[in-house]
Amino acid sequence: MRRLVFSTLALIFAFVTAQPTLAQVKQDPSESQTEVNLKEKKNAWTMGISGGMLDTTNMRFADEMGKVLNDGDELRVLPYIGYGATSNLEDLLYLRGIDAAFTQSDVFEYFAKEKGIGNLPNRVHYIARFPMAELHFIAPTKYKTLEDLRGKRVSFGPKGTAASLTANIVLERMGIQVEQVYQDHRTGMADLKSGKLDALIRCAGKPLGFVKDIPSDAGLHIVPVPFTEKLADYYTLSELTSEHYPNLIKPGQVVDTIGVPTVLAVYNWPKNTYRYKRVERFVERLFQNWDKFRNPAFHPAWQEVNLAATVPGWQRLDVAERMLQQAGVQSDKRQALGDDFQRFLDNSGGALAPKTQAERDALFRDFMAWHAQQNAKGRARAN
Repeated sequence: MRRLVFSTLALIFAFVTAQPTLAQVKQDPSESQTEVNLKEKKNAWTMGISGGMLDTTNMRFADEMGKVLNDGDELRVLPYIGYGATSNLEDLLYLRGIDAAFTQSDVFEYFAKEKGIGNLPNRVHYIARFPMAELHFIAPTKYKTLEDLRGKRVSFGPKGTAASLTANIVLERMGIQVEQVYQDHRTGMADLKSGKLDALIRCAGKPLGFVKDIPSDAGLHIVPVPFTEKLADYYTLSELTSEHYPNLIKPGQVVDTIGVPTVLAVYNWPKNTYRYKRVERFVERLFQNWDKFRNPAFHPAWQEVNLAATVPGWQRLDVAERMLQQAGVQSDKRQALGDDFQRFLDNSGGALAPKTQAERDALFRDFMAWHAQQNAKGRARAN
């Protein structure tokens, strides 16, 4: 028995020590040594990001990261088309070549309940919080409320999408049971128009082209999603207006819904491993080039990203925290500024009370700009 145990341990040791190191890849016998070296160099610093479905804001973010950060063999960002929040996180956990993924802050609850994986907060950290993904319930106009959809056939999109994640949690907490249908969104829209479905759900940053393209004479509208205390841990109140969906929402009308923070997540690799070093280089260059994403040629939602924003229930990757500190946005200063900002809102007598997280973030950016101007004036007087 002891001999068998030692033999097994020897095999395991041989297998582990034979695994690729920094970027070793299989060599084709027809390749020259120069090609082998080039292959290793390219693979060493290629960063795969699972962005989600092609028509989403997150895929635009991933694509534009590549445009800004690609630096030959020193760093290359490859966006991968995925299926959404849960699928993207599965890609990060299990798919070769994926080093980062766009997902949502409520994804840990889904994995704990549906898959029995409860240790993700230690394994998966975040780089930054990105803009909200809004919940869109598309239904015929005869359905006025979510309660009207009780027991009805509702398409959640393909399994693994953001809609299948967030809508399940929201409806469960509201105590509304529906007949769940999982299918691609194009088929779902066709079934909705033909009457085979009663509603279709999408969860993505507004405005979503898929929803914006629905014609005004389709007999469809966006069903409001009320915000309650039962949703306060992950979600925030958000609004949809005619500016977002002129075909479905009349001018001056506001449709309440909920928003869930989007998270750029990475695996928490041990330090001094090659996977950690690759993520580290990506994060450093992302922060160093952040101002370039403000270019009007890029998606306007970049303007809404607050690098210092935190995500409840998540831990920020140590590299990202270090880069924030190097940028002079230390934790205690962020807390002090946050307190000052809240007092600023309180002292406005309600005149500046933000209704949504997006409005709050916009006001905070204005407050930070004003704060920087005051500091500059103070330094000028001191000199």
